[in-house]
Amino acid sequence: MNAPISDQYRIETEPLDMPPRLLLGPGPSNVHPRALQAMSTAPVGHLDPSFVAVMDEVQDLLRYLWQTENELTLPISGTGSAGMEAALANVVEPGDVVLVGIAGYFGQRLVEMARRYGADVRCVEKAWGEVFSLDELRQALEEQRPAVLALVQGETSSGACQPLEGVGDLCHEHDCLLLVDAVASLGGAPFFADEWGVDVAYSGSQKCLSCPPGLAPLSLSPRAVAKVEGRDTPVANWYLDLTLLAQYWGEQPDGGRKYHHTAPINMNYALRECLRLIAAEGLEAAWKRHRESAELLWDGLGELGLECHVPREHRLPSLTTVRVPQGVNPQEVTTTLLQDHNIEIANGLGQLAGKVWRVGLMGYNSRPDNVLRLLDALGRVLDR
Repeated sequence: MNAPISDQYRIETEPLDMPPRLLLGPGPSNVHPRALQAMSTAPVGHLDPSFVAVMDEVQDLLRYLWQTENELTLPISGTGSAGMEAALANVVEPGDVVLVGIAGYFGQRLVEMARRYGADVRCVEKAWGEVFSLDELRQALEEQRPAVLALVQGETSSGACQPLEGVGDLCHEHDCLLLVDAVASLGGAPFFADEWGVDVAYSGSQKCLSCPPGLAPLSLSPRAVAKVEGRDTPVANWYLDLTLLAQYWGEQPDGGRKYHHTAPINMNYALRECLRLIAAEGLEAAWKRHRESAELLWDGLGELGLECHVPREHRLPSLTTVRVPQGVNPQEVTTTLLQDHNIEIANGLGQLAGKVWRVGLMGYNSRPDNVLRLLDALGRVLDR
């Protein structure tokens, strides 16, 4: 006999109706209207020839975005943190020395993930908001002799942008892979995977790409692919095993694709549309737009008497950390902006909690009208 049905959680709700927020925090950013439209397109099967064609277009557009010829370039089905996990799970074997540059919260997350895959993690650290010089990285590489050097290009917690020119050459000299977190920077700041010698790079769809959270662009160089294919142990994470994913995202000898998982069809529609829009604008123009919006914000903050946490030469164009003035409650400001002005910015994270606000100008949101709207609202709130 069947048990009686419980109606305890059979609640009556209204159709979904969310407030029209302007998302100027560290992500997600507002989704481009064309991406939302693309998501409403009827799904097809994950091995349908028409979807396979979309997959091919997404991969080519990601190669343009990363500025790479890497064959193994694809979007991981998961958020940016899944991209981080996929990167580490595939190129790290138990006992590998992994050197992590920590200058913020997401450097610390790299440490935590690498340890879970059995890495012998070594760290080189800077204050949150600072960046590593080539001399500092060279010294650390000579001392630690790692298999992988992991750096965060755009540190979302500090607002700093780590220079990468020359780092790949250092890694090649010391026979290690360069792994880069570009979650907050890809599409908003220059990135040249091949020219800079980046071996493993990952990002997220929800920031400068103007797409909803749920996909993580990833690209591996031939050196990194050789490391994956030459492993002595299987990749510990089945879902993120690139030797399996490559059989789904790449054409097989028989001309087909091998089933791995049911890809998020409509999310890939949205990503394709966002990447198409970036390609139409052009990377140089997109980077310039992000920089000009950031400059407008920085100048406007100065007129309000506010200071940025990171020196101008190392600021991330897509994410600015603003020092909270003495005597001001940061949570009251962010709450008032949200409730009275429908604008979201974020408070500080980790070591910078209570000390800064984090303001994102990412992708579709990186426009002068949004900057001016925020500056006006922030001025009004602070005047109170």
